[in-house]
Amino acid sequence: MLPVAILAGGLATRLGSLTETIPKSLIPINGVTFVAHQLRLLQRNGIQHVILCVGHLGEMIEQAVGDGSIFRVKVEYSYDGATLLGTAGAIRRALPKLGESFFVMYGDSYLPCDYAAVEQEFSRCGKLGVMTVFRNDGQWDTSNVEFEDGRILAYSKKNRTSRMQYIDYGLGVFHAEAFARTRATDLADVYAELLLAGELAAVEVHERFYEMGSPAGLQEMKGFLSRRGDARE
Repeated sequence: MLPVAILAGGLATRLGSLTETIPKSLIPINGVTFVAHQLRLLQRNGIQHVILCVGHLGEMIEQAVGDGSIFRVKVEYSYDGATLLGTAGAIRRALPKLGESFFVMYGDSYLPCDYAAVEQEFSRCGKLGVMTVFRNDGQWDTSNVEFEDGRILAYSKKNRTSRMQYIDYGLGVFHAEAFARTRATDLADVYAELLLAGELAAVEVHERFYEMGSPAGLQEMKGFLSRRGDARE
């Protein structure tokens, strides 16, 4: 399986006092840090190598996770440095560790989908990038993808239309060239550029996403993981 870049360098301002002294990835959920839940999910899906792209309080994440052996995955770290690089900028900095092709996901997302199937479509399609999409109908978050007959017709987080019934699920797969050839600092802009260039394929997933980037999302995540029995181990 391809390596996974986890974007965990944000300031997490929406979570208020919860992230004043710890990074979002270390918020405990049912007795386990969120990053531990993520790494266990990835390991169960066959992922063996993870690069944590960190910034704000990133040293705390590295101290807690170490080399990943406790989770049976290899974990490396890529630091933003003194200035936040943005989601695309953080991936660009991590390219030497990521190699030619890799998954990308966000540090506040829990995505219980079929990672092997997504990687298989990436290998088959011959495009620079693949976006996973989910039929959202505005229910779990604001829909931002127009998707029909297996193709993305439009994607925007800013200029949404009534035809956008799907949402960017939060898991992408890319060739390194997709980031080497753009100056974009935001991952959403990389997706948009690839779509315009005819270099973005799509995989529809059917398992809903969970996120803990907001207080409401955090509570929902706790409930989901409790129902799964994914608590203290």
